Amino acid sequence: MQLVSQILFVIILVFGVGFFTKNIQKLIKYIKLGKSVDRKDQPNERFANMARVALGQSKMVKRPIAGFLHILVYVGFIIINIEVLEIVIDGIFGTHRIFSFLGGTYDVLIASFEVLALLVLVGVIVFWIRRNVIKLKRFWANEMKGWPKNDANYILYFEMILMALFLLMNAADYQLQMLGADHYASEAGIMGAFPISQFIVPLIDGLSVSTLIIVERAAWWLHIVGILFFLNYLYYSKHLHILLAFPNTYFAKLKPKGEVDNLEAVTNEVKLMMDPNADPFAAPEASEGEDDVPAKFGASDVQDLNWVQLLNSYTCTECGRCTSECPANQTGKKLSPRKIMMDTRDRLEEVGKNIEKNKEFKDDGKQLLGDYITNEELWACTTCNACTEACPIGIDPLSIILDMRRYLVMEQSAAPNELNIAMGNIENNGAPWPYNQMDRLNWANEN
Repeated sequence: MQLVSQILFVIILVFGVGFFTKNIQKLIKYIKLGKSVDRKDQPNERFANMARVALGQSKMVKRPIAGFLHILVYVGFIIINIEVLEIVIDGIFGTHRIFSFLGGTYDVLIASFEVLALLVLVGVIVFWIRRNVIKLKRFWANEMKGWPKNDANYILYFEMILMALFLLMNAADYQLQMLGADHYASEAGIMGAFPISQFIVPLIDGLSVSTLIIVERAAWWLHIVGILFFLNYLYYSKHLHILLAFPNTYFAKLKPKGEVDNLEAVTNEVKLMMDPNADPFAAPEASEGEDDVPAKFGASDVQDLNWVQLLNSYTCTECGRCTSECPANQTGKKLSPRKIMMDTRDRLEEVGKNIEKNKEFKDDGKQLLGDYITNEELWACTTCNACTEACPIGIDPLSIILDMRRYLVMEQSAAPNELNIAMGNIENNGAPWPYNQMDRLNWANEN
């Protein structure tokens, strides 16, 4: 019977890890649909940014209550899952608490795991209350209806159940050790310290050894299978940021937030126009600048964005901090930076499935601009960078907005009338005002 259990465990483990690996490979393939961009510069600064923002949670704590709770849940959940290594070894080899030979160190580890499990449970419950009872505004925006709203709650329920199973497993194990049950008792005494789960023991006190074994084994199996299920659920969930926050912060933009990337082809043309020594009537050489001219100015679909922007879309945790800081959104306009990222991810998934089905992208009559993100949303942006500053994991919604506005202006001439007037004045008068250069100082002569 023990051998059957081991074989079954290995099958579940291989399937769970294999399916997760397959999804990660698909994720990487989708992200690579984006255009190339060099983010290999300044490796020391990038590692420092990753350590500070992703590992150190430096931007999370700018909102102290949510930040502190997030650190508890994040650190607790990660450290507790160190025990998964022991569970995996026990499951493969049929052992029980294989690391118990560590003695006092093992007691400290198990005790710390239990305390952290309780803190995670408390933190998750508070998050659930904030989302579903207090109903914080940023969790109930238009884009958070349906799947995004349910997904957030599913994750909280998952974490509650996993922590409860962990503590129940330990409580049953502790009771079995106390009763001297075969395979559980040890000549060295109690294996591990159980400061939290010992208070659960009264709930199962009086059960027979065989029933306790069923309880312990059921909790053990549900806990490890739940972790494997949660691991594979990440791909379909906003919780993918658990994995992607690290590469996302490493490849984040290090330039000053107010510095906007310009198209090299346009920059070169402007420099030529401003060069007093350049012959305005000279025809360029046939090969000059051909490789610098992009096939499309700006972006109308996800394939026009770069791979870092697509990575950003998958990393978005839908927390809404960006939208809650957006002045356009606060004044009632349709723009929501969070929705920009969610729409980009949804469209990327659609394009990726299209390519998988047809072996290449077949025009589906849709694109990111228009079908997902409207012109009204894009032009509502004030380019203040509040969204990028607010994001706790270095996501840059503004770069996507600017690329799509660039497409509207340079490919479709679809800028708002006010902007067209200003650009026309710049072209004709050298300034956004409708006055000839010779008349600009006339106001100084007015009484």
